[in-house]
Amino acid sequence: MGKPTGFMEYQRLSEAYLPVAERLTNYKEFVLHLSDEEAKIQGARCMDCGIPFCSSGCPVNNIIPDWNDLVYRQEWMQALEVLHSTNNFPEFTGRICPAPCEAACTLNINDDAVGIKSIEHAIIDKGWEEGWVAPQPPLAKTGKKVAVVGSGPAGLAAAQQLARAGHSVTLFEKNDRIGGLLRYGIPDFKMEKAHIDRRMAQMQAEGVLFLVNKNIGVDVKAEKILAEFDAVVLSGGAENPRDLPVPGRDLEGVYFAMDFLPQQNKVNAGDKLPGQINAKGKHVVVIGGGDTGSDCVGTSNRHGAASVTQFELLPRPPEQENRPLTWPNWPQKMRTSSSHDEGCSRDWAVATKEFIGGEGKDKGKLAALKAVRLDWKDGKMSEVAGSEFVVKADLAFLAMGFLGPAGNVLDAFGVARDARSNARADTEGRVDGTPPYATNVPKVFAAGDMRRGQSLVVWAIREGRQCAREVDCFLMGSTTLPR
Repeated sequence: MGKPTGFMEYQRLSEAYLPVAERLTNYKEFVLHLSDEEAKIQGARCMDCGIPFCSSGCPVNNIIPDWNDLVYRQEWMQALEVLHSTNNFPEFTGRICPAPCEAACTLNINDDAVGIKSIEHAIIDKGWEEGWVAPQPPLAKTGKKVAVVGSGPAGLAAAQQLARAGHSVTLFEKNDRIGGLLRYGIPDFKMEKAHIDRRMAQMQAEGVLFLVNKNIGVDVKAEKILAEFDAVVLSGGAENPRDLPVPGRDLEGVYFAMDFLPQQNKVNAGDKLPGQINAKGKHVVVIGGGDTGSDCVGTSNRHGAASVTQFELLPRPPEQENRPLTWPNWPQKMRTSSSHDEGCSRDWAVATKEFIGGEGKDKGKLAALKAVRLDWKDGKMSEVAGSEFVVKADLAFLAMGFLGPAGNVLDAFGVARDARSNARADTEGRVDGTPPYATNVPKVFAAGDMRRGQSLVVWAIREGRQCAREVDCFLMGSTTLPR
């Protein structure tokens, strides 16, 4: 490494944020990437630990020590090449990945981990600024046609890899714009959608054909896709939300998070949405303590909510994990997002018992929420007697996770499902010779959330890349695509 003692000399420097008051006035990104000099110093903290657990902790197996060293040496173009060798879209992961690589960093055992995500962010932003990110069209075409259904990160990664291998790729998206849950599930203040648009331009130059408003099984028959293409990749998202069947669920003001979040993204893109769900001046309760719930918090605050409260069913996690016990795995610990910092009351070990409607002219509309505190022992919960309480609520957003793919795409193709209703396809293949990522339907493969269930963007990119490799091998008998 360029600076073997850097981890002893330099402290971790996190990326700077714009002030809360400023960022609440708009939906723009507010995280400021490191300067060249700051990134150099952070790269110097990589400690040449021998076994890079960061790379195995990263789902796409980024070659992190190499590009840390290259950034330290200010060899930015080479760092970008190394980064792109394992990750098609580091501008996505550099913004919204929770960074399991940093949890696995050897330095994280007893010190602050290397700021891997911030260095990745700096590399890819510099690459775009310098014009180094260019189309990579294939040298020759194979004559094979591949359909990719779903344009989220898994579908985009699979499509790009297959196009670079020389196949003619058509990407089908049921929504009016490309990007899947990247486009309509992630708020613009976490990732502006221009990042998707410029990758689309790159992929179009590489030969990918994008088709929107094409809901397979509804607008386009699965039989037509199977007849026209040599292989099919199903890469839709896990969009079937977990419901909360308690009294008052049908009141006006109780919505799924994914009824709320996409609307704001559409408005930001210039669409007119009469009747948009708006939190301005309202008391908001978010049920669910994960990233989707946090996104509801941030969006509600930007609307100008009177108050935002977030409930989590599980007990409050510890402020600091037991590192010798959890390292290098992803630890359970207290996590506070930028949206929480913008204004939010949080409560743990709380279950919602009832949505309470208003009276008179407000009859049929949400007015309050009844909840109860929980006691957790040995992984089992029980209600605490006499702990019921009521909070004022004009809006309630259900953000309790997702149960599998929405719609009938899998059924339209006749794809078998696993116990969690996802597409049944193994990542290592089966003893009967079925290749990895292949479904029970000949020439139909599955990757991303549609196969593994709700997960991270970085896992979707990994599965899209690996699935593309298996499709290429299926079509050509061998492949040179990387995993």
